Formats: sequence, structure tokens, C-alpha cells
Amino acid sequence: MSTSNAATPQTLKVTKRPWNKRGHADHGWLYTFHSFSFASYFNPKYESYGPLRVINEDRVKKGTGFGTHSHAEFLIWSYIVSGELEHKDSMGNLENLRRGEVQFTSAGTGIRHSEYNRNKQEDVHFLQIWAKPHTHGLKPTYITRKFTDDMKKDKLVRIMEAVERHSGKNGETEPIPLHADLSMDATILSPGKTVEHELVANGDRKVYVHVVMTGKTQPEKGGAQIKVGDTVLGEGDGAFVDGARGPGKVSIENVGDVPAEFLVFDLGDEDA
Repeated sequence: MSTSNAATPQTLKVTKRPWNKRGHADHGWLYTFHSFSFASYFNPKYESYGPLRVINEDRVKKGTGFGTHSHAEFLIWSYIVSGELEHKDSMGNLENLRRGEVQFTSAGTGIRHSEYNRNKQEDVHFLQIWAKPHTHGLKPTYITRKFTDDMKKDKLVRIMEAVERHSGKNGETEPIPLHADLSMDATILSPGKTVEHELVANGDRKVYVHVVMTGKTQPEKGGAQIKVGDTVLGEGDGAFVDGARGPGKVSIENVGDVPAEFLVFDLGDEDA
């Protein structure tokens, strides 16, 4: 690929979303941060970004969980960081999910499901992510894939991919297809290392980066730190990256002293 049109730090506008400025709730059984408006948290500045609608960083206490509830017309996936999460739904699926696994549901015309932490020894920490589909009335679907730490070490691994760009293959390490102009990569980047995300389509793109937390708060010193353009992000921080245009690349460097786990979303410019 020619890099003459590559997105560079000088052409990008990076707007930090600090970890402690997100919506937050501590319900006892659930400790959560909301990057976008969700439940009782509402901020008109943070309703969505392209088709991306929800990033909740959830911790559910052992022996508790979300009871059976309904969804329709959303694309919903869980990225398991630690612990175990039981998923049960009206399509007959029952699974216990662990680190590295990503469980995806296209709610389509409607499903009911529950998410519960049956483990009696530890809490479960996961990211719950929603996107708006570009096609409505879809038949509900369910997919689980596992992406190990080794797969993510010092390289970006494609986790989610728009059906229009998907290979159509159904292998265990293939990205999960979804009906939105959205790609999601994950990496665990070593100190001093850099990854380059190649924009997935030509023209204007939105990019969002989220750094996974290791604790309930961002460490006052140390902890994971990455740099996007001239902006440094710590644990729990996100960044809106505007001005990206394909063909091109966005570079992200680990400037901390520990490995950094983070997600990179590549999004269509318009809301679904």
C-alpha cells in the first residue's frame, strides 16, 4: 500500500475521553463505567460515534449478574478480560465465557438473554460493546470466538469485521462478522513497541481507541500508557480520532512500562 496518503499525527485530531469523566455507577453487585450515554448516565456529547453506541467496562461480583432481559435491533458483544461470565439466551445458547473469548449477539428482531457470574471465587471483568446495525429486521444470531493473549501480543488482531469486508470464512480465529461499518482490533502491546492500524476503507474514517483497565481506578503512577498522535492515554481512557482518511495508517505506541491491552475501532463516518 502506498503510504503517501497515510494519516499522520499532524493530520489527526485526537480528543481524549478520560477514564474518570465517563459515566460511572457502583450498584454493589455491578461496578461500571460508561463511555457513552447509557442507563441513568446521559451526556448529549457522548451519544454515539459512527455506528458505535456503547462501551461499558463492567465488573460483576461473584454470584450475581444481569437477569433475563430483552434486546432488539442492536449488535452486542462482550470482551472478557478476567473471570467467568455465563451467557444464556432465548435462542437456546448457554455458555461460560472466560478471558480472551468474545461473545457476539445480533439481536435483530428480538432476543432475551441473561449474563451471570456463577463463579464463587472471583468477580468478572468485561467490556460490553454495542453498535447500531445498518440493516434492520435481521434474524438473531450468536457467535463466540476466542482470541488468546499470544495472538494479540505486539500486533493488532481483527476481532470484529463488517460483513462487506469479511472473508466469509468461519474459522475459529476469523473475525466475527457484523452488519455495521465497523472493524475492531485488539492488542497487548509491550513497552516501547508500536502498532500501525491500517484504515479499513478509503475516504473519511472515525477511529476510537480504548485502553482496558487492570483495576477499578486508573493507577496514580505507572500502569498501561499508550500514545496516539501527541496524546497519552492511560488505563480506562479512550480517544476519539478524527481526520483519518483511507488509504492510511494510525500509529499507536506503548509509552508506559507495562504491557497495554487496548481496542481500536475503525468506523464509518456516518451514524447507522
